[in-house]
Amino acid sequence: MASMGFCASLLFSSTTLISHDCAQIGSTRVQFHAKIGVKSSNLMNSGLSLQALQFPSTLLTKSPKKTALSVYARAATEKTIHDFTVKDIDGKDVSLSKFKGKVMLIVNVASRCGLTSSNYTELSHLYEKYKPQGFEILAFPCNQFGGQEPGSNPEIKKFACTRFKAEFPIFDKVDVNGPFTAPVYQFLKSSSGGFLGDVIKWNFEKFLVDKNGKVVERYPPTTSPFQIEKDIKKLLAA
Repeated sequence: MASMGFCASLLFSSTTLISHDCAQIGSTRVQFHAKIGVKSSNLMNSGLSLQALQFPSTLLTKSPKKTALSVYARAATEKTIHDFTVKDIDGKDVSLSKFKGKVMLIVNVASRCGLTSSNYTELSHLYEKYKPQGFEILAFPCNQFGGQEPGSNPEIKKFACTRFKAEFPIFDKVDVNGPFTAPVYQFLKSSSGGFLGDVIKWNFEKFLVDKNGKVVERYPPTTSPFQIEKDIKKLLAA
């Protein structure tokens, strides 16, 4: 049956009447009506092979528009966080493919937010606890919420590393909303959906990414890192 291809599958699966008046068998042109459900043995006894059934092209040709859309959708689905390259806090390119096989928590951070102290403290605790098991935190400074991350990259790095002893990777300051949204954040938002929609609401929104680079969960800013711990453990054990 596999060798019969698309035409044969139409013949045996449809429940409508297919009419065609120019099947070519050798040099002979015949007219026929093939009712769906007819057995292949009956066709063979009539001297008609499946290869001889020249169905109208409209039945056999996929819409170019639909094909293009399906290819685009598949490409979007197959994309992962590992396909992106970003700049770290020192301006060096970092391919996120280096985190393949790791569970990641990606956070947009700020130094002067009411959520700063609790989040940095809990993030540092989780990182120290689960890094040996393959856990990574990727922090992206952002100044789009109340202007609460106004410092330069060196200032941000010094703040995180001296005040909170943050050892997880901190990256270049980015936009997470608007026309200049960093590509990695375009991907994160489009991959997560949900009630949070296509807009990052505030500082310290979080995305949990599995070992294959797929977004599995998104958390609002008010969700503390400790509240995510059980989900992190589950992905690490997977």
